[in-house]
Amino acid sequence: MSESYIHDPIESIAIIGMSARFPKARDIAEFWRNLCDGVECIDFFSDEELRAEGVDEALLKNPNYVKAGSLLEDAAYFDAPFFGYSPREAEIMDPQQRIFLEGAWAALEDAGYDPDAYDGAIGVYAGASFSHYSFGLYSNRELFGSMDSLQLILGNAESHLATRTSYKLNLKGPSVFVQSACSTSLVAVHLACQSLLNYQCKMAVAGGVSVTTPGKSGYIHREGGVLSPDGHCRTFDAQAKGTIIGNGMGVVVLKRLGDAIAEGDRVVAVIRGTAINNDGSEKVGYTAPSVRGQAEVIAEAQALGGVEAWTVGYVEAHGTATELGDPIEVEAL
Repeated sequence: MSESYIHDPIESIAIIGMSARFPKARDIAEFWRNLCDGVECIDFFSDEELRAEGVDEALLKNPNYVKAGSLLEDAAYFDAPFFGYSPREAEIMDPQQRIFLEGAWAALEDAGYDPDAYDGAIGVYAGASFSHYSFGLYSNRELFGSMDSLQLILGNAESHLATRTSYKLNLKGPSVFVQSACSTSLVAVHLACQSLLNYQCKMAVAGGVSVTTPGKSGYIHREGGVLSPDGHCRTFDAQAKGTIIGNGMGVVVLKRLGDAIAEGDRVVAVIRGTAINNDGSEKVGYTAPSVRGQAEVIAEAQALGGVEAWTVGYVEAHGTATELGDPIEVEAL
C-alpha cells in the first residue's frame, strides 16, 4: 500500500470487512459475479405466481401494473437460537431487523473480529426502510393476541435497529439509527467515519437494509413517475424510463487506516474523504436533485480526501435510470 494513504491532512478510513445480501446474491462474492457476468437480478412474475401471493385480479388486468420485482431470497429465514431469540420473538421481529443483525455479525466475522474478545469500542450506524411487516401481524389474530404492544414496537420500529445490533453483538461504541431516505446507507458510513475520526470508537459497523416487499408483487407505473414502465432499469441509457424498488442489505466494518495497518487487518478499500449536504429549495421539485448541490458535495469530498479529479478512474453513481435524475448526475460530475 502506498505511504501517501497514511499522511493525508485528514486521516483515511479503512474498510476491513463486508457483508451483503441482494436479489440473486447471498453474499459479496455472488454479487460480484453477477456484476461481472451482467446478470439482471430483477424477477418477472406470472399471473399464477401473483395470484398465489394474494394480488387482486383487478390489478393483474390493469395495463399499468408491472409484474416485476426485486426479491431477496429467504428473507423470512433467521437463525434465532444463534442470537438468543425464541421462535415467537423471531416471528414478531421485522425481517429487516433480523437480516441486518445477521449481516453485522457476518461483516465482523469477515473482518476477523469477535466482539466479545475485542477490547475497543465498536460503534453502529445503521438505517432501514419503513417497515410494513407489523401490518401483517395485526391481521394474525392468534399471534397478535399472544404479544404485548411493547414487543411489537421493539420488534418492528426501525429506530431500534442499531441498538438491537449493539445489544446482541455486545458492541459498546455509539449506536445510532440513521434515516435520510435514498442516501441512508451512505450517510451511515459518513457518520461512522466521523465517529472514528473523532475517536468516539475504535471500530464501526455501518450500513443499511431494505426489505419492503418480502413476497412476489408488482407495482403501478404512472407516466412521469420514477418507476420503470416495463420492470427494466436502463441506467445512463437513452432508453432510461425509470427504476424499480429493490430489496437488500449491505454492511461494512470500518477502522482508522493507521490502526488497521498497525494491527495487521486486511484492508479491502480506503475511504479518503466523505461529505454530505442538501439542495435546500434550489431544485425544480422536492424529489429532484440539483446539479449545483451534487457538484459541491463531490468537490468537498475530493478536497477532504486530497484527491485530484484527474486521478479518479472509476465512479459509482446513484444511477436511478430516470429521465430527470441521470442527466443531472452526469452534469454534476
